[in-house]
Amino acid sequence: MAKAVARAQYTCSECGWQTGKWVGRCGECQAWGSVVEAGTPALRTAAAPVTAKAVPIGEVPRTDATFRASGVAELDRVLGGGLVPGAAILLAGEPGVGKSTLLLEVAAQTARTKQRVLYVTGEESASQVRLRADRTGGIHDELYLAAETDLGAVLTHIEDVRPSLLVVDSVQTIGASGSDGAPGGVTQVKEVSAALVRMAKTRGIATVIVGHVTKDGSIAGPRVLEHLVDVVLYFEGDRDSRFRMVRAVKNRFGPVDEVGCFDLGPDGIAAVSDPTGLFVEQHRSEVTGTCVAVTMEGRRPLLAEVQALVAPSPLERPRRTTSGLDGSRLAMVLAVIQQHAGLRLHSHDVFASTVGGARLQEPASDLAVAIAVASATSGKPTPRGVVAMGELGLSGELRRVRDLPQRLAEAARLGFALAVVPAPPDRGRTEATEHAGMKVVQVPNLHEALEGLRLL
Repeated sequence: MAKAVARAQYTCSECGWQTGKWVGRCGECQAWGSVVEAGTPALRTAAAPVTAKAVPIGEVPRTDATFRASGVAELDRVLGGGLVPGAAILLAGEPGVGKSTLLLEVAAQTARTKQRVLYVTGEESASQVRLRADRTGGIHDELYLAAETDLGAVLTHIEDVRPSLLVVDSVQTIGASGSDGAPGGVTQVKEVSAALVRMAKTRGIATVIVGHVTKDGSIAGPRVLEHLVDVVLYFEGDRDSRFRMVRAVKNRFGPVDEVGCFDLGPDGIAAVSDPTGLFVEQHRSEVTGTCVAVTMEGRRPLLAEVQALVAPSPLERPRRTTSGLDGSRLAMVLAVIQQHAGLRLHSHDVFASTVGGARLQEPASDLAVAIAVASATSGKPTPRGVVAMGELGLSGELRRVRDLPQRLAEAARLGFALAVVPAPPDRGRTEATEHAGMKVVQVPNLHEALEGLRLL
């Protein structure tokens, strides 16, 4: 009988997609000319010795996977309690957002707890990292620094230092000598990340890996990188603002609906436990075109002020400009205001923005946007101490939002006296109740909400 012949595998260098024959265009990411031959796979895998005997799950010790505080409370909040020995964490973000500054602060705080830390940098020299550590106060005897771009050298440093926390900045700059391609390619990233995760699991080292992102915001390299690690974090922020936010999109040790807030300043990065004050402007008198929304970032309620400006337009097609808001969502809100509230906006320019660089993507901010636009159009100021939350329907009705008690409690804690919220589905009229010392007005639709605030 003829022997079975192994077929050559071809791999996309952009996304890692595999196929049995060469094609000019990747079937996954649609990139041209990125499919290359990846070698011949083995037909069979023989049985091998096991690393540890299988035991009943109830006999597995839990002490080996306990949370250990990193010293940065906001990061511990996102991780679910802290760093877990043997956990592999991937931190991604845009260039210049502050990833290296955040991880240097985490490394310094961990070193202050008498735990040894190894910080491996492949993007900067050791002296450059030392300058940043001098500026941010991150000098400690238990914090070790190495500038390497070879995977073998990194593994040697790990064997010599034996750290409790390993930081690799970044995985796209580390290369494995036994793998094809340049550092940052699909094959190299897979080999380097697999070796680092394997080292983290066998040695019980909490490992944080920095990953680059593409122009559309996704993590650069193969998708398998996100499957290999235990936690995937995104570090977000606007270049024009000092506010930064860490968001978990995958977490094997805790929730994925938590966010951490930070303030990036000239002296380093600092955790912000109460970020609401960054997004709400304190006005000494009543002003037109403003309203405060209550949005949920993970399980944390945040108050953000929405501002609007409406002016007659000399253009045939009036402008609709947003900052921190979804432009298509604003267009829908304007259409509902014109159709169901009677305010004519088809010949006016509308500018809408948020204070402090906040980004409102949640539909629960629709009502606050509508109130700000109505106030700017009518020239009547919004009453002071008012917050609004509710999703706006195309027929003008207000829909309920999630976590309403938590939003109201946060607004009451910050001293707001009146909240406008959607009425329950079984009630078709406006009713007033009280929650935590704050008056809560439940309205069924946008028209009654604007009438109640005397903006029509």
